[in-house]
Amino acid sequence: MDLREYLNRIGFTEQFIKPDLDSLFTIHNLHVMSVPFENFSVHNGEKNSMDLHVIYNKIVKSNRGGWCCENNLLFSWALKEMGYKSTILGGRVFNSLEQDFLPSDSHLINLVEIDGKQYIADVSFGMSYQIWYPLELISGKDQPQPPGVFRLTNNGEKWILQKTGRKQLIIDDGFADSGLVDKRLTKTLYSLTLTPRDADHFLEMSVMLQTNPDSLFMLKTICSLQTATGYRALLGSTYSEVTFKEDSDSVEMKKILDDEIEDVLKEKFNMVLVNKFTPKNQKADYRM
Repeated sequence: MDLREYLNRIGFTEQFIKPDLDSLFTIHNLHVMSVPFENFSVHNGEKNSMDLHVIYNKIVKSNRGGWCCENNLLFSWALKEMGYKSTILGGRVFNSLEQDFLPSDSHLINLVEIDGKQYIADVSFGMSYQIWYPLELISGKDQPQPPGVFRLTNNGEKWILQKTGRKQLIIDDGFADSGLVDKRLTKTLYSLTLTPRDADHFLEMSVMLQTNPDSLFMLKTICSLQTATGYRALLGSTYSEVTFKEDSDSVEMKKILDDEIEDVLKEKFNMVLVNKFTPKNQKADYRM
């Protein structure tokens, strides 16, 4: 595995000088703008792996995306190669239907320490919930970014991440009542503790998420990529382009035919799949 090849993959073409905060913000932002959050391997006969070499070949050499255990594990490797002091953490995603956090860690996150301060680096949560830049690990502080205002709070046992966004303006009235549209302005995303983890901690969960028929990632085909003005998403056969604006987010949605999928992936996500898949959008608590 080669750091320079990874940096080229995300579009970091300048000379890396030192592991400082500015460089961390730059590579974090470039990763989310270049590498999609996607779960197509679960649906096209492949398999998501926790093997770093397999992940590197998939994302860097094959120009694919991945889900959190892939993207953030690769990012963890890159951080350490660049000289950052980083630690893998586990997050528990909030289930809005149950109004509670999942009982086990299912979200891999990175904690980075620079000049005595700690930052949450998470390049793979996707959709409107994706942070563009690392968040300082400080309780109760509003941290505005283009997708909205992020806030970490600590209750003594765990940290909780929330995001407050803007009203979404659906351009096509035919999608006004779509279940894919998240009309909540404030959303709880996940909780985490500062207990260090390693890749093996997520092995069992990784298998479950791609084999359990009730898993979100089994029920839906998902792909999203952040852009300079918002993000793009393909959920099942619905393609969306979201533009962040000052008072509201503009949402354009349209249905994609199966024979158009390959063109959409190539044109909008810069991705070519070796194996085809059938779009799925079965009922599950997941929205844009």
